[in-house]
Amino acid sequence: METIFILVRHGSHDRLGSVLCGRMAGVTLSAQGRAEADALAERLALQGLSGRRLSAVLSSPLERAVETATPIAERQGLPLTIEPALNELDLGAWSGKRFEELHRDPAWDLWNRARSHGRPTPGETPGESMAEAQTRIAALLDRLRRAHPGGTLALVSHGDVIKAALAHAMGLPLDFHGRFEIGPASRSVLIAGDWGLKVHSINEGAA
Repeated sequence: METIFILVRHGSHDRLGSVLCGRMAGVTLSAQGRAEADALAERLALQGLSGRRLSAVLSSPLERAVETATPIAERQGLPLTIEPALNELDLGAWSGKRFEELHRDPAWDLWNRARSHGRPTPGETPGESMAEAQTRIAALLDRLRRAHPGGTLALVSHGDVIKAALAHAMGLPLDFHGRFEIGPASRSVLIAGDWGLKVHSINEGAA
């Protein structure tokens, strides 16, 4: 039986586009982000996917993801499960830095050009590589497929983690990560079966 995964990026927050937040605490949705989360929850409740309602809602442990996932779970009458494997990449010492500061760091340039083997903050407080993040999200998808055959699950996570899942599904190198646009409160849908994964849609808007 096929399992459907709706990969949701968290909604907008006030540091979006200016600060590399990573796993820093205290990053919560802005008013715009809360509106995005509510609109997405409403759309999923009304439309579902292929006439199927959600069977589970899982979220990254970070505040902005939980705040996005909560209205989805509430509208579906489902409990919200916190799933560590959906967490943002651990960006080490880069977490909390402004992008204008990072642009002066040669390691930042390498990270964005070579995600297949780069690592955040090499030599300082090493972070998590995107390949490592891909391994954990791929393992999670396989585990959930086996646990929820025929189910439709909403997984609320972060842009790079969703990109890693999509690249895995399509067999693309992680260096192509910049070719995907994964906007706030967007949905990307994967369909999983014994035969593997296929991509249904990428970066669908909440409104």
